[in-house]
Amino acid sequence: MNIFRILGDISHLLAIIILLLKIVKSKSCAGISGKSQILFALVFTTRYLDLFTNFISLYNTVMKVIFLICAYVTVYMIYVKFRKTFDSENDSFRLEFLLVPVTGLSFLENHSFTPLEILWTFSIYLESVAILPQLFMISKTGEAETITTHYLFFLGLYRALYIANWVWRYHTENFYDQIAVISGVVQTIFYCDFFYLYVTKVLKGKKLSLPMPV
Repeated sequence: MNIFRILGDISHLLAIIILLLKIVKSKSCAGISGKSQILFALVFTTRYLDLFTNFISLYNTVMKVIFLICAYVTVYMIYVKFRKTFDSENDSFRLEFLLVPVTGLSFLENHSFTPLEILWTFSIYLESVAILPQLFMISKTGEAETITTHYLFFLGLYRALYIANWVWRYHTENFYDQIAVISGVVQTIFYCDFFYLYVTKVLKGKKLSLPMPV
């Protein structure tokens, strides 16, 4: 395991912790897309089914369990514990626009036509677009709280570090997973505009705001 993957995992975990702390400390899930969190919970669920069939390492197992628990705790916080603060009106992205094509693609393009492999492929494709409801919500409201932007930054950084991990593995192990790499690149592209705004506004102490859609 190389440093890029470890840093990527740390960044991913930090993003989730930032989000949970934001919800718990403020007792509010305002500005957070519940639909994106449902998609991430679905990503982890379909990807980590091998917890029951394949032991890789203690680190791998612990991280999978943590991500699963955190994903479902986040969904619980949004839709149950603090549901009165949930902005359902602005969290209006149509999930079928993502789930239908992702499901179809996972059956068409995969490494092997087995249930676990198709579900793993589904999780890779879905993760690449799971953040779209959150970005759509920000574009619809025109702004985002600073803590939410930190969450998005570390989530995007995790994906960028995983691209570095794949480059490293290709040069050191001659390993290349086309499905994971292409999906990761697509996901990182979605964060590009956000990264620019984060550096030019949030890091300078300004609130991230976007032009309101007409």
